Amino acid sequence: MQGLRYIDGVVTLELDRDACTGCRMCVAVCPHAVLEMADDRARIADRDACIECGACVRNCAAGALSVDPGVGCAAAVIQGWLTGTEPTCGC
Repeated sequence: MQGLRYIDGVVTLELDRDACTGCRMCVAVCPHAVLEMADDRARIADRDACIECGACVRNCAAGALSVDPGVGCAAAVIQGWLTGTEPTCGC
């Protein structure tokens, strides 16, 4: 799924860098390299590449990340991948 992009400027992903412990789990589990390490803490490198899957949030023991997975067009894009159909989200 590399190279596919979300709609610019609508991703719900948020990161509290002060809460980040630098464990690197979010970087390891993100399928689109949205997060990277900088100064021993995670940072959002490419917010619009996020598909809001929630993998980073589920693997962040510090609770430094939040996302509203499965909303809007992200759910439609994922459903399209799974079913081989065109994504439709009603927007």
